Amino acid sequence: MLDVDSTFIRDEVVDLLAEHAGAGEQVASITDRAMRGELDFAESLTERVELLAGLPASVIDEVRSQVRLSPGAIEMTRAAHARGTVVALVSGGFVQVIEPIATDLGITDVTANTLEIVDGTLTGRVVGRIVDRAVKAATLRRLASDYGVPLSETVAVGDGANDIEMIRAAGIGIGYHPKGALIPFVDHVIDEGGLEQVLELTES
Repeated sequence: MLDVDSTFIRDEVVDLLAEHAGAGEQVASITDRAMRGELDFAESLTERVELLAGLPASVIDEVRSQVRLSPGAIEMTRAAHARGTVVALVSGGFVQVIEPIATDLGITDVTANTLEIVDGTLTGRVVGRIVDRAVKAATLRRLASDYGVPLSETVAVGDGANDIEMIRAAGIGIGYHPKGALIPFVDHVIDEGGLEQVLELTES
């Protein structure tokens, strides 16, 4: 299971959306502090999403076209699928952006926040519970149970403080260019190269 923003993809989707709202620098600063563990993730996400209120829903398609997959993401996914390994994505980002990208790669397990849209416009709110660190860990446990995989045979990959609990829950935790808050909890660090190394680190 992989985090998405700054892990499976190079970008922070909420930051890309905020640029369309003219709040790019403000939101990017909040995002950075949240990923470093300086702010509560759920509160910081709520604050950032509020700044998106009034944007047309069409901006989601624009942002999706801007998203850049991380190096090795495609290769890792294809190789994992070839050997019968389930690849799942879990994100504090937004399902409307992530799910189509995942579908293109044959990834069917996606857990992320849902932006509320009313009359073709973003309301500045998310629907349902925010995907924070507790939800990420619970999602890992649920999927492991659903697929009959012992937690000891699960792998979690992330970059920030919001990934700590799923990293701790997994059999193997990998930090992908991790922020300082996450580093003490990971078994391996990828700080050079791409996600293709995930399979190399978990083959044994």
